[in-house]
Amino acid sequence: MTSRADDEKFMARAIEVSLRHQGQTLTNPSVGCVLVKDGKIIAEAVTAIGGRPHAERQALEIAGEAARGATAYVTLEPCSHWGKTPPCANALVEYGVARVVVAVDDPDERVSGRGYTILRDAGIVVETGLLRAEGKRALAGYLTRQVKKRPHVILKLAVSADGMIGREGEGQVAITGPESRHAVHELRARCDCILVGIRTAIADDPELTVRIAGMEQRSPVRIVLDRQFELPLTSKLVRSAREIPVVVAALPPSARPGRGG
Repeated sequence: MTSRADDEKFMARAIEVSLRHQGQTLTNPSVGCVLVKDGKIIAEAVTAIGGRPHAERQALEIAGEAARGATAYVTLEPCSHWGKTPPCANALVEYGVARVVVAVDDPDERVSGRGYTILRDAGIVVETGLLRAEGKRALAGYLTRQVKKRPHVILKLAVSADGMIGREGEGQVAITGPESRHAVHELRARCDCILVGIRTAIADDPELTVRIAGMEQRSPVRIVLDRQFELPLTSKLVRSAREIPVVVAALPPSARPGRGG
């Protein structure tokens, strides 16, 4: 029997593992799964890049027969619906897992408690809500889309001690230090998209990429709100668009100032 402290330790590890592919699993959540037996981790996995296979199935395949009688720590309720892959709840039953501990319930109407029902009907002990707040933070993008039907938005704002964001007419001015810039690049690597307005795009000529060694391929899609197509073709965004996509959101011709209608 594991203690509460042990349960929290293993769930914290599952949440940490889930962050590895955050922003790279498309519409699926980046879930972490840790399998524990006799107090030791025997397998761990995260939702694969692109969204499949899911974390639970990968961890079970790694553990194999050793999964029988183990405890699974999962950051999100195991799925119960059939899609391109069988339900993870069924896989946990098939592999003989004895106990499943979950951080966050899945609000997806195709799941929403059904995963727990499959597990409990098979005699598996199910415990929910462990490190729920931490789990929700890790799954904020997915949960916002499911519950509020919109993207989860993070505002990045660099402000000087006197409340300024730059000097007029001087273009890009460094306000933050290397530590905060590194943190920003880590945050970019966990997001699907990064958005700026056309005034920022012109004044700063930003790259909006991830510039951490070994993580460059995790740069998000860049979006520019540019009502009248003012983004210069010589900008860093345009010049790098073949490597990292750029989406320019503009008004239709009929809605632009001075046009018909």
